[in-house]
Amino acid sequence: MSFYVPPEQLMRDRADYARKNIARGRPLVGSVYAEGILIVAENASRTLHKIGEIYDRIAFAGVGKYNEFDQLRVAGVRHADTKGYAYSREDVDARSLANVYGQYLNQVFIHEMKPMEVEILVAEVGTAPEQDALYQVSFDGTMLDGDRFTVLGGEAEAIAERMEASFEPALALQEALRRSVAALAGPEREIPPSDVEVALLARSNGRRSFRRVGAEELAGLLAV
Repeated sequence: MSFYVPPEQLMRDRADYARKNIARGRPLVGSVYAEGILIVAENASRTLHKIGEIYDRIAFAGVGKYNEFDQLRVAGVRHADTKGYAYSREDVDARSLANVYGQYLNQVFIHEMKPMEVEILVAEVGTAPEQDALYQVSFDGTMLDGDRFTVLGGEAEAIAERMEASFEPALALQEALRRSVAALAGPEREIPPSDVEVALLARSNGRRSFRRVGAEELAGLLAV
């Protein structure tokens, strides 16, 4: 016979396990700026991206275990493509996609032996600034929405405090990027451009709003 574990203790242990492993990962920040939504992640890899495109005006970002959140990204692309084909492209939105992610992560958290070690961000740029949306989905399926910025990963509370102190909603891209990188780094260190991954959803980009910022452009934006 297996040992009896109270359900509340089991859920607490799973949550602690997921939080500890997510906290080891490098963080990311998603925020609004003058032209849309900016996503900045601390990431030394040039090929294993934390940020990706889901659909026309929707982006995905994740922290934690790479193979798990990349699996979720691929599933989100398939879900969005299927829904857009069956109905219309306008019917694909970040809120419904984040809700699907939340339901799936909650099912895994409750019924599987090991929860997924991920936190994800689903962002959508609107035709006007007030329509921009940021949805954070945690390992247990909890979904939070933000209208200014959101922080995922290790040291999230400290980074959020630094973002709160410096945030302005209508900054140009360069200044918004510098403030996000400064918030990720903190006062005691600097993050080189080679360790920063940046992508944005810009209203001016047309139907396909997503754009990844290349290494050369990024170095120029972060230059003093």
